[in-house]
Amino acid sequence: MSGAPRPTLAHRAEYLLLRAVIGLSGLLGERGAERLGSALGRLAYRPLGIRRELVESQLRASFPERGEDWIRRTAAASYAHLGREGLAMLRLAAASPEEVRARTQIEGLERLLEAVAAGKGVVLVTGHLGNWEIGGAALAVRGVPIDVVAQRQSNPLFDRLVVETRERLGMRVIPRGRATRDGVRSLRAGRVVAFVADQDAKRAGAFVPFFGRLASTHRGPALLALRTGAPLFVALGMVRTPEGGYRARVEEVVVDREGEVDDVVYRMTAAFTARLEEGVRAAPDQYFWHHRRWKSRPPEERVSGSPV
Repeated sequence: MSGAPRPTLAHRAEYLLLRAVIGLSGLLGERGAERLGSALGRLAYRPLGIRRELVESQLRASFPERGEDWIRRTAAASYAHLGREGLAMLRLAAASPEEVRARTQIEGLERLLEAVAAGKGVVLVTGHLGNWEIGGAALAVRGVPIDVVAQRQSNPLFDRLVVETRERLGMRVIPRGRATRDGVRSLRAGRVVAFVADQDAKRAGAFVPFFGRLASTHRGPALLALRTGAPLFVALGMVRTPEGGYRARVEEVVVDREGEVDDVVYRMTAAFTARLEEGVRAAPDQYFWHHRRWKSRPPEERVSGSPV
């Protein structure tokens, strides 16, 4: 945990509670843990109502053609999904590579491996759809040399658990603050650098369409791919299947890279965001609607006084 703060008493208490939850989920078994996680998620939706107004309002704006019954059902399902997959992520700490491989399917893996073999590295973008943690592990256990760009957790004990789990399953971790420097190094070594790039990037982001509204989106993946010449891929999923496994699709995002840097970065960012939208539309109940995705507004809206 180089550079991590010393854990406080509160950190230790949180970590003990986390280990207790992991232990309980192990005693319950896979199905029992899924039921527990789903129940906790639904409890957060109703009666607790944690971010319920935000989730429902973002669903309404994204699916204006849908009625209120669909909005409420999808919102409730997204909470249940978040609770279930939250526990599934914790259970990764005890999962073997063989178990991860057996539960996951990846469409388009061959093309990704061909791009890796070409030696320029690959920039891979995904979103908070399905179970993104299992998605990274599924690639790693299949021999993909993957480095994931991640924000450090505020609790250093939990951060260490997350990093150790990722590394044990074959992933390397690049702290978000070192994404550019370490990302270039990884790509030059022929590795895959993965970003979860569907959250609000504040005023520094590229404002590209997402569900018909401009959303501030991180420019880092596009800039890194453009700077190094690495191909850009997008991963849709890992979405949960009715059989209880997970399925993802990986595909290349081909964009004209000629022109001014800002213009090319915008095109690339808009292209991968459009692909991510396709994935969310196919499984809206498995998306993380709990984040204020459209919080930042473009300069022209701020100047005109348009509502946020």
